[in-house]
Amino acid sequence: MLKKVFGMISLGCDKNRVDGERILGEVKRHGCEITDDISRAQVLIVNTCAFLNAAREESIGAVLEGNRYRTGALEKIVVTGCLPQKFIGELFPALTEGDVFLGTDDVSMLFPALEKSYEEGRVNAVGKGNGCALTERVITTAPHVKYLKIADGCFNHCTYCLIPKIRGKYRSYPQEELLREAASLGDTEELILVAQDTTRYGEDFGENQFVNLLKNISKLDNIRHIRLLYCYPEVVTDELIKELKTNPKLIKYLDIPLQHCEDRILRLMGRRGRKEDYRALFKKLRAEIPEIAIRTTFIAGFPSETEEEHRAMLEFLEEIKFENCGFFAYSREPETPAYKLKGQIPAREKQKRVKALYRKQEEISLRRMQSHVGKTLEVFCDGIDYERSCFVGRAAFQAPEIDGVVYFTAQSAETGKTYQVKIERVGAYDLYGGALEEL
Repeated sequence: MLKKVFGMISLGCDKNRVDGERILGEVKRHGCEITDDISRAQVLIVNTCAFLNAAREESIGAVLEGNRYRTGALEKIVVTGCLPQKFIGELFPALTEGDVFLGTDDVSMLFPALEKSYEEGRVNAVGKGNGCALTERVITTAPHVKYLKIADGCFNHCTYCLIPKIRGKYRSYPQEELLREAASLGDTEELILVAQDTTRYGEDFGENQFVNLLKNISKLDNIRHIRLLYCYPEVVTDELIKELKTNPKLIKYLDIPLQHCEDRILRLMGRRGRKEDYRALFKKLRAEIPEIAIRTTFIAGFPSETEEEHRAMLEFLEEIKFENCGFFAYSREPETPAYKLKGQIPAREKQKRVKALYRKQEEISLRRMQSHVGKTLEVFCDGIDYERSCFVGRAAFQAPEIDGVVYFTAQSAETGKTYQVKIERVGAYDLYGGALEEL
C-alpha cells in the first residue's frame, strides 16, 4: 500500500473546504502522514475552485507554484475539485504539472489513481469515483468552529453562475448521515451549516426538511451553537423564522444572498425574488427577531445595469442597513446565459461600482459599530493576535473569515470559550475592548 507524506492547498469557499477535509480523511484512513509544510510533502493535493475566472487562474497558479517543490521531496501533484470537474477536457492535456486529476465526487479514487500514476504516469480519474458519501474528515478549522455541508449542487439557475454545470443538480445528504457526522465532530462551539442553498434542504427528497434538520441537530449535546449560511430569500419561511426565534442554539444571524435589488436586473439574473419581497422579508425578520444580524452579497456591473440601477442599490443599502455585505464585480463566464447578454460593462466601471458599494457599506457599518461602544457583548474567543498583543474573537453578528472580529484584552482567555467583553472603541468592521468575565 502507498505510504507517502501528503500536503494540501485548498482554495475557494467553505463548501470546498469540507470537500478538502474529506480528502484528508481518506489520506488518514490509509495511514499516511499529513503535513502543513509543503516542502515536506511527497504528494501535494491542490483542491481547486472554478466559480469565476479569477478563481480558475488562482487554482492553476497554485499548481504551478507547487510544481517548484519537485526539486525537493515532492513526487506527485493531485489536482482535484471544481476545476477538473468542469474543465478536464482542456485541463488534462495543458496542465502537465498535474499527475492525477479528480473531480468533486472522486475521493474514493485518490489512492487507486495515485498508485496507477506511480506505475504508469499521468492519470485522469475525473468521474470515476463512487459519489459523495459522507466519509471521515480531518478538520482544518479551529477545534471549536466546524462546518457541516448539508447538500451539493444547485436547483437555482442564475444566469451568471456555473455551479449547476460544475456540481450538478441539488442533492441533499441523508439526514441520518448528517446527524452522525455532526455527532462525530466532538465538542463544537459553533457549527456552520453550508450548501449552495441551505434552505432548500430535502426538496429533492420531495419535501423541504430544513427546519426539521435544524431541530434534530440542535438535540445533539456536543453542538452548542449553529450558524446558517446561504439562505435564499424566497425560502426563508415563517417556519424557519419561528425556529430561528425560539431555538436557543441557533445564532440570530442569516446569510441571505440577494445579488441585486432592482427587479429588471433580478429578472435578467434569473433570481426569483423582487425588491418588495426583500423589503417585506427584512421587515418581518427584524420585527420577529430584533437582535438578528443579516448578511448579504451583491453583484455590481451586471450586463446592462444602468447608473440609475447602481444608485438604487446604494440607496437600498442605506434603507435596509445590513450588518455585513460582500460585493463582487460581475464576471462574464462562458456557458452561462448572461455571457450572451447585451450591454456588457467595462471592467474599470464594474470595479468603480464595487468600490462605491463598499464605501457606502463601510459608512453604514461604522455607524452600527459605534452603537456598541460602552456596551458589553458576548464574544467567542478564536485565539491570539500576536501582532496586536491581544485576544481575537467574534460576536454573534460576525461569521468567521467573512465578517469583522472583536479584539480584546484579558488576563487570560481560552480558545473556544465565551467572554463578556466591554467595547471601548471601533473600526468600520472590527470592535476593540476588554474582557470582564468568562461565561
